[in-house]
Amino acid sequence: MSRIRECFETARKANRAALIAYITAGDPCPERTPALVAALERGGTDIIELGVPFSDPIADGPVIQRGAGRALQAGTTVVRVLDIARQIREQSAIPIVLFSYLNPLLQYGFEKLAADAAEIGIDGLLLTDLSVEEAGAHVPALHRKGLDTIFLAAPTSTEARLAAVAQYSTGFVYLVSRTGVTGERQDLSSSAAPLVEAMRRKTALPLAVGFGISTPDQVSAVARIADGVIVGSAFVRVIEEHREDPELESKLEQFCHSLAAALEKTA
Repeated sequence: MSRIRECFETARKANRAALIAYITAGDPCPERTPALVAALERGGTDIIELGVPFSDPIADGPVIQRGAGRALQAGTTVVRVLDIARQIREQSAIPIVLFSYLNPLLQYGFEKLAADAAEIGIDGLLLTDLSVEEAGAHVPALHRKGLDTIFLAAPTSTEARLAAVAQYSTGFVYLVSRTGVTGERQDLSSSAAPLVEAMRRKTALPLAVGFGISTPDQVSAVARIADGVIVGSAFVRVIEEHREDPELESKLEQFCHSLAAALEKTA
């Protein structure tokens, strides 16, 4: 069982959902990212999605777009992201999912990326713009190195697409709670529960719901129906608002703790 699957199993035994936190590597600067990950882990995060900054993040809303811009301006490259992951792994066993658009990894060299990621101790990859129709060209290289592959399903996904997502995913399945780009929302989408039910008919993998989750109430609502809760923009917003504050790590930890406290699978 992979480190990611073990994490979900531990959460299940504790009658709670797993908390998955996305941050952009290198935001506000590469040197600070390992400490931000440590703060998230102290705050109750179970899995880290470490975002590779990209100049054209079409699936992301303005908060994460700005985070990617800050990271790129600070000189964050794929090489630097891998170095950040290495630093995190030297201090922690928390599962790390490399979250990226495909183009930066193709430029790095996909086979080399798979080998280097596995050697560092990265646990899986989520390629935002890699469709399941094209997965067969890239997934085997990752699986040969023991890396989990995570694919996205959306409320608009057809039955055939859900089946393909189930076929190519390992670790967990990322369920997009709403159509559109990432970003905080006032209410949890009504599409989330039907999507969870549809995906459960296709796979026994853990199901994690993301997009638009930013409050304890929303975390609690997702925890009741899914195995994992994914929060991204809300964490990146905390980083943005306090990026020049020496207490950034503490503020991020406190906010994370407020969300983690809502993970219990209450009746």
